[in-house]
Amino acid sequence: MDEICINVVAALKRRGFEAVYCATKDEATAAVLAEADAVHRVGMGGTMTMRELGVTARLEQSGKLQTRGADCDLFLLSANAVTSDGRIVNIDGNGNRVAASISGPKKVVYAIGRNKIVAGGIDAAIARIKEKACPPNCIRLGKKTPCAATGRCADCDSPDRICKVTAVFDRRPTGTPTTVYVVNADLGY
Repeated sequence: MDEICINVVAALKRRGFEAVYCATKDEATAAVLAEADAVHRVGMGGTMTMRELGVTARLEQSGKLQTRGADCDLFLLSANAVTSDGRIVNIDGNGNRVAASISGPKKVVYAIGRNKIVAGGIDAAIARIKEKACPPNCIRLGKKTPCAATGRCADCDSPDRICKVTAVFDRRPTGTPTTVYVVNADLGY
């Protein structure tokens, strides 16, 4: 899996992202916290990855974490999927997480676990998200959706649906410095 992660880092770099390989969770945690320590205000998208790395708890204790992502110094998030050719794909319920990852914060930092790497293109990434990320997130958030009941995406029309906005990053957004830490560990959904 090392090689796959390293290849994704190279693909992300070709697409204009600053990308770094982290061999362990501890290495990723240290890197993300170093980014956060260098700024005053940190925003964060709903991310199990940052929780699993211990970043969320540390930032809550420090008082740096704020609820508004668009006007922070640093915005932290993960991706729902990243393709082997370096495209980042996220699906949101109301779009605030993807909006903050596109524009507003002075810098954006992703931590992406190896389990989110897909060999296919955008279609494979979206399939991975709807199979592996959306159902457990709906369950975690107490949503009344078919996927929360069955564990499988039904492409529903539920008002509680959390997959309403899909963002595909073919390249780093202009004017938004973005670092992606690709971690050789399974993290998040």
